[in-house]
Parts: sequence; structure tokens; C-alpha cells
Amino acid sequence: MSSVTDHEHFMKLALQLARRGMGWVSPNPLVGAVIVKNNVVIGRGYHERFGGHHAEINALQQAGSEAYGATMYVTLEPCCHYGKTPPCTDAIITSGITRIFVGMVDPNPAVSGRGIQKLRMAGITVETGLLEEQCRLLNEAFIKYITRNVPFVTLKAGLTLDGNIATVTGDSKWITCEHSRRYVHKIRSEVDAVMVGIGTVLADNPRLTARLSEKSVKNPLRVIVDEKLRIPLSSKVLQTKLAQGTLLATSPALAQSRKARQIQATGAQIFSVPLKRGLIDLKALIKKLGAMGIASLLIEGGSELNASALAAEIVDKIMFFYAPKIIGGRKAIHVVGGKGIRKIAKAITLSNMTIKRIGSDFLVTGYVQPRT
Repeated sequence: MSSVTDHEHFMKLALQLARRGMGWVSPNPLVGAVIVKNNVVIGRGYHERFGGHHAEINALQQAGSEAYGATMYVTLEPCCHYGKTPPCTDAIITSGITRIFVGMVDPNPAVSGRGIQKLRMAGITVETGLLEEQCRLLNEAFIKYITRNVPFVTLKAGLTLDGNIATVTGDSKWITCEHSRRYVHKIRSEVDAVMVGIGTVLADNPRLTARLSEKSVKNPLRVIVDEKLRIPLSSKVLQTKLAQGTLLATSPALAQSRKARQIQATGAQIFSVPLKRGLIDLKALIKKLGAMGIASLLIEGGSELNASALAAEIVDKIMFFYAPKIIGGRKAIHVVGGKGIRKIAKAITLSNMTIKRIGSDFLVTGYVQPRT
């Protein structure tokens, strides 16, 4: 008889498999599945590409007829509805699987609990909640997107120990080490979109691509917040190979302007977004991105965009890469600009903090607590 430790081991294998789909399955969830018989793994699968077979189907295909009488471990409740593919519950029932461990119930209203109910009605033993916290963390972006129709937003910054992202002259290359920069490129390859402000484009002229050594790398949609449409047509993000994956968020007054038409001629998109106090309404913008199917957004903005995003309360997660450097300067550029908070009692607070060493830097990660 399998022990609790065995069950956790097999679910951890399923979680490892699920992570392989990062960057390729959105806005679908990351899912991994393992089929076990006599304490031996006979089938493994994960959701590899959006529109492709789900994890359970890939695992069942590998197990074949041996799946009869076996146990399945799956990180997310199997679907019971027709989407891009047929219901996984039907294939599981037909296979003869007799027991299933489900990491977490699917938050998708079209599935939530129904898949489990269907499996139980077919006589399959279903146990839920195995390593649920890890399963939920894996799909934190999907959970928010499928329940609220807006992307999960991560604010990333590379900064010195004294909290600056650039010197008094605006110089910022390179604050963080090569290991951190490579890590950020990996994150870019895993999210649906990257957002920067026009100030970053004017100062750095970035590509905002995922530059990794792997042969197959997915680049995110590039979102530029530019209410006055100041972007130069010569910018790298508007050149032939990148323009079709670039979106400019600008004011309604400029969305139909001659400059907007010139930008669209490059292949880039123009989003008309309402202004709030003279700036792009970021809440309105992420609603538009959610309607496009963008489930995860990485903000790599400058000081002012960071401040605006936090003030708009759209940020879910913070990732600050601290370099062992101090630059000082009253007029150095701080990681968060804006007017600032006047009372400590009103400060933005984080929970579930973690610290990770990356090269010579430290990555501090935390989740933004809702304001009361």
C-alpha cells in the first residue's frame, strides 16, 4: 500500500512535468499528470501547447492498456467539457483508471467540481488537495485570469541596495549581474506580455524579447504605455521583426492620429485607453489585455510606471533583484517614484516573502496585500 510520502512524490513529479509547459499553454493552465501501477510510473504527460492534448491524455497514451486499474496523479481537476479538445474525464473513465489524486479543484466556473463529480459517479475514487498549495502557486496567473478576466501582474525591478534603479545621470547598465539578467529573460519567455513606459523606451531603446540559448523560445507581447505617443518610429520594438508583437497604449485623442497610423503601418497595434489624471488608466488597460487572452503581465517599467501600477492596485507580485551596489544621490532614480505615501501606516505591504541568491544578487519576491 502506498504511503503519504509516495503520494507526494508522484504529485511532485506531476508538478515538475507541468512546469515544462510554461510560456506555451496560456491562457490555459499548467497541468502535469502521472499514472502509477504497483508503485511504478507507467505514464507521464503535461499540457505542452495551447490547443494540444491535455496532460491526462498524454499520460494515458503513454500508459496504454496498462492504465487499467492504475492510479493517476494530476495537478488540476480534469476537465469535463468540450473546449479545444474533448473532455479528459471521458478518456479517464474509458481507460479503467480506478483512483485519482487531484492537486486542486479547477477554478474555472465551467469545470469547478464537475469533473470530480463525473469521475466519482463513474466509480472512480477521487482524492483532492494533495500538495494543493504548490499546485495553486504553479497556476497563480491562471487562477486570477479565469476568475477575474484580467492578467496576473508581476512588477520586476533591478536595483541597488539603496533602492535606486539608475544614477543621477540616468545610467542603469548594468546594475544587476549577468545571472539575474538571464533569469529575467527566462521570466519573459514564460509570461504573456511585458509592459514598460515610454520613458524606458526613450532612455534604453529595448527589444523586450526573451534572449535565451534554447532553440525554441516564445517572446512576450510588448506593451508600451505612451499616452502622448512620443515613441520614435526608429525604436527597436517597431522594427519589422518585433512590430507585430508590439502594442502601444495611448490616449483616445491620439489613437486615430497620423502618428498612430504610422505606427500601425509597422505592424504594431494601437490601444485607445482612457486617461486618469493625465496618465493611462492602468486598470482599464489590463482589462483590455485580459479581453485579449493575456493571463500574465510582467511590468519592467521605470520609476513612474512602477508608482502608477502600485497606486492603481493592479500589482499582484513583486520581484526585486538587489545588486550589492550603492550609488547614492538625492536625484538618483528610485525604484518607485510618484508622490509617495505620507504615512507608514498607509504603506504597501507584502506577504509570503522569499529571498533567493542569484549570482552576486539577491531576488526578493513577495505578494502585494490588498489595501483595507
